Amino acid sequence: MTRATAVRAVLAVAVLLVSVYISLTMSPRLGLDLQGGTRIVLQARDTATVEADRETTDRTLEVLRQRIDSLGVSEPTLTRSGEDRIIVELPDVQDPRQAAEVIGRTAQLTFHAVEGPAVEKPDEKPSGSDPTADPSPTADTAAPDGLTLSDEQGRALDLGPARLSGAGVEDATAGFDAQGGAGWSVSLEFRKDAGQDWKRLTGEAACHPAGDDRRRVAIVLDEKVISSPQVDPSVGCKVGLPSGATQITGSFSADEARDLALLIKGGALPVPVEIVEQRTVGPTLGAAAIDASARAALIGAAATALFITIVYRLFGALAAVALGAYGVISYAALVALGVTLTLPGLAGFVLAIGMAVDANVLVFERAREECAERPKRSLRSALTTGFRKAWSAVADSNATTLIAAGLLFFLGSGPVKGFGVTLAIGVIASMFSALVIARALTEIAASTRFVSDYRNVNGIARPGAVRTWLVRKDPQLFRKPVRWLVVSVALVAVAVAGIVVRGVDLGVEFTGGRLVEYSTSRPVDVETARDTLAAAGFGDAEVTTAGDGDLSVRTGKLDNDGEHALRTALAEEGGETTKVRDELIGPSLGDELRRNALIALGVAVAVQLAYLAVRFRWTFAVASVGAMVHDVILVVGAFAWLGRPVDGIFLAALLTVIGYSVNDSVVVFDRVRELWGANRRTPLDTIARRAVLQTVPRTVNTGMGALFILAALAVLGGDSLADFALALLIGICVGTWSSVFTAVPGAIVLERNAKTPPPAPGKRKGKGPARGHQGASRRDPLDNGARV
Repeated sequence: MTRATAVRAVLAVAVLLVSVYISLTMSPRLGLDLQGGTRIVLQARDTATVEADRETTDRTLEVLRQRIDSLGVSEPTLTRSGEDRIIVELPDVQDPRQAAEVIGRTAQLTFHAVEGPAVEKPDEKPSGSDPTADPSPTADTAAPDGLTLSDEQGRALDLGPARLSGAGVEDATAGFDAQGGAGWSVSLEFRKDAGQDWKRLTGEAACHPAGDDRRRVAIVLDEKVISSPQVDPSVGCKVGLPSGATQITGSFSADEARDLALLIKGGALPVPVEIVEQRTVGPTLGAAAIDASARAALIGAAATALFITIVYRLFGALAAVALGAYGVISYAALVALGVTLTLPGLAGFVLAIGMAVDANVLVFERAREECAERPKRSLRSALTTGFRKAWSAVADSNATTLIAAGLLFFLGSGPVKGFGVTLAIGVIASMFSALVIARALTEIAASTRFVSDYRNVNGIARPGAVRTWLVRKDPQLFRKPVRWLVVSVALVAVAVAGIVVRGVDLGVEFTGGRLVEYSTSRPVDVETARDTLAAAGFGDAEVTTAGDGDLSVRTGKLDNDGEHALRTALAEEGGETTKVRDELIGPSLGDELRRNALIALGVAVAVQLAYLAVRFRWTFAVASVGAMVHDVILVVGAFAWLGRPVDGIFLAALLTVIGYSVNDSVVVFDRVRELWGANRRTPLDTIARRAVLQTVPRTVNTGMGALFILAALAVLGGDSLADFALALLIGICVGTWSSVFTAVPGAIVLERNAKTPPPAPGKRKGKGPARGHQGASRRDPLDNGARV
């Protein structure tokens, strides 16, 4: 064992041990679409006096956080997205009506006199608001009756009626008094009339002795006391505090002072919010998706491992071991980084298992070529050369997939971002498993005498059956490249016809509206459900079947009360009706998502073109991007003919197809560049034919690995993943075709008019020409050795 192999082996073992430890001791962070719950996206709106910028949105978020906490939701998450959006995630909340009502209320900040400790009466509830009081008074009016609320220490206090509202607060700032030694405090500033009300309120409180609860003033936000400071003993009775001289002091930390100022100012400056997106997923749907994905991953991975073992024998079996290690490493990375695992992300994790064999296949096919050129060469030497020569193709193909993953993350929305993160982690983990783990295992195996002596065992010492058959037939594929381009144009015409004639069924995510999926205890056919909803006033509802007898209802604008009425109407026919999935998209967000989807596709084309133009000739780059656009049109056209919905999950699949298509083209053009540089006088169509014949085994074997996984997802993944898997199945088949019969012929046609010389030959190591046996070993693959 060489030192390099030992280092790889030690590194592989160390990473695997850490990954196993993380996998056993940490749990994944599941998104709401897997654990069940409600996700609400709020859009802050400008008012006549306030702009909904980053600062005001942060204030609104803090007010909303207090409200959500009052609902008793377990581990809610509130984050700002962009400048003026707030994302609220409420695990296990299946009926979002109460949450939406609480979120939609304008902030209610009020100031009260404290009348003393609460005195409980037998017929009264302990500390709480008056049950007859309006639970949501407006921000401009005070509650007519007093309240009984708990202060910051949990003591119940009787409060008088509200004396002024948050609308009278001009500003609230946190400051640190270094000279006076008072520490952190919050300074209040009131508007003109409110300042007089504040002066009277504090003047009345100052008439009570120091330490008396009645000398306190309670600041209440949404019926919760956020501060109840004592009026300073230096303030005289009926004198009160002027607006600009009011400070709330106490044992505040910096964060506590800032939070208090933010809450007071936020109540005084409410920013209206509008629900632009709302998604609810039942817990059974998420659990079913996890189970289905796990089964698909196990079956697909087992099929992939069996396939590469049959093709590459011992080395294929070692690659299958590395594939299992890849699964552990990528899962541990997701858990350790705290990545939220969404349904598309879970599908990406499963898909990456099938794509992880790509680098191994590239290396093994290269090693097979080395063994075929020099049969007496040592197995280890051939394997090392295979890793070295496959590196450029491995790097370029994974770079294009990473570009697609980056676009998914930066231009996608919601769960689609999780797919981009998962895909990127999968690519990096697959590189490690192939170039470190699989390499260490195969090099150790190649060093043993048994594997070296019995060359049929290792799987790379003999050329594969596909390669042997192709070399024997030697089909003249590109003698007339234009005919292949005509076939591609014809396929595009069929796809465009489907888009024009059948139309693209845009999902609710791109059109706006509401899509709800229900499960009923009694079977209800579509016609009966449609008639029932029409009689209930929902004549425009589109009813279809979903899953195992479930009903999917799609409408235009429908609020939460309307959805409740719709569900009640269905329950009359179907008995107990359970909401399985609920998606509400506002019209403005639908337009934005549709626009962003087109931008994402445009950016994907431009970025891939720029990368390929840098790494390859411009003709190769244009041909590859042309094939990529061809693939996109065919996938969209296929969905149009099939009547399948086009939504955010489809967009994730489409961007993945773009990366996969370019990946295949990169492998072919990398070989074209190598062969053409070694023999610059050979016609390009001959070079291209040889390059395709040499890379077809890799393309087929890699595609089969992904197809096993996708077929398992399509069959076992249920409705949630079926369309995703179908889009990728079509895309991989089309991408495999186009990388050979669209990209290569396109490059040949473009090169006929290009004035750029052929690529320079690869540089040799060492000085002077190679001679003897070394010279023979470095001969151009297209050179048969004859000389004139």
